[in-house]
Amino acid sequence: MARNKLSETKIKSLAKPGIYGDGEGLYLRVQKGGSKNWVFIFRRGDKRNEVGLGGYGQGTAPVSLTLAREKAEAIRQQLARGEDPRADRISTKPKTFADCMEALIETKEKEWTNDKHADQWRMTLREYAKPLHDMPVADIVMGDVKDCLLPHWQERPETADRLRSRIQAVIDYAIAHEWRTAGNPARWKGLLDKVMPRRQKLQRGHHAALAYAQAPQLIAKLKESSGTAARAVEFLTLTTTRTREGREALFTEVDVEAKTWMVPAERMKAGKEHVVPLCDRALAIVEIMRQQATGPYIFGGEKPVSSTAMTKALRLASPDKAATLHGLRSMFRDWAGDCTEYPREIAEAALAHSVGNEVEQAYRRGSALEKRRSLMYDWATYLGC
Repeated sequence: MARNKLSETKIKSLAKPGIYGDGEGLYLRVQKGGSKNWVFIFRRGDKRNEVGLGGYGQGTAPVSLTLAREKAEAIRQQLARGEDPRADRISTKPKTFADCMEALIETKEKEWTNDKHADQWRMTLREYAKPLHDMPVADIVMGDVKDCLLPHWQERPETADRLRSRIQAVIDYAIAHEWRTAGNPARWKGLLDKVMPRRQKLQRGHHAALAYAQAPQLIAKLKESSGTAARAVEFLTLTTTRTREGREALFTEVDVEAKTWMVPAERMKAGKEHVVPLCDRALAIVEIMRQQATGPYIFGGEKPVSSTAMTKALRLASPDKAATLHGLRSMFRDWAGDCTEYPREIAEAALAHSVGNEVEQAYRRGSALEKRRSLMYDWATYLGC
């Protein structure tokens, strides 16, 4: 039988699903959707056997025509010696999606520097990708990925997009380690984009916020919980700070006598330190956490409380289950604009937003703290604190 029937040029032009021979057992399978995979086919007696050699031009470990021929020749040599080229594969238990997922997470943990990002990766894959966990990674097809995404596709589009991307990363990891020979069914362009339902364009930049009329109810429910995450969310609401600023707060940053909290520049979005006036309830929360402190962080001890835990605490206490941590700032801003006579500049300063030019900002700096303190005390009173 002739060898080397295929060429790189011919392979790239193949689009019709089918199997194309290179000679003496080596074949290229073109699948519906366009992915291409190398296989070696041989017979022992009446039994047809197939060994996957990897995907062509895809994933993180593509197998070129030259490499496929090298792998095929190695199998021919094994057959000539009377060996079974599938022996190692048969004796090894197939890797499941969960096996690959945990291996990838372990690898990435050494790279992640942002706890929030790491928590999101773990939660997304361990919770939302559960339908795939027990499936052999080599057997997962596009329909399985689609079924996994559909429950989140319309209501939580951003979550669905992240889930798809992370599923793709897990399967790419499996392909790279030769635990899967077929292409990646979680790929978007040219694959899932052809079968997923149409939806409204994903809107970014706006975070779901609880109506300020429901804010006192939120605080009352948070007070019923003794958990660290609930205290962190309450503190975030009272101080109108961003999630990272609050969850990474240190006891050393709080001046009890001055009733202030100094957030360092490296934790601020604008890169400038921010002095936050603390109401009595906010100071009481700091003292409560100090009594049970196990480390430098006000909320968490040796490590800061996770944003995932805070989000869960918020959803449990909130009348609106779509509310977000960042939306607490929007809730405060709506209240300040609708229900108070404080100047816009003071409300914006409470949120650490820059207003006006540098001269105006420098002029206001001296008096803004006390004006903000008055605003934040009124906010605490409105919340029922």
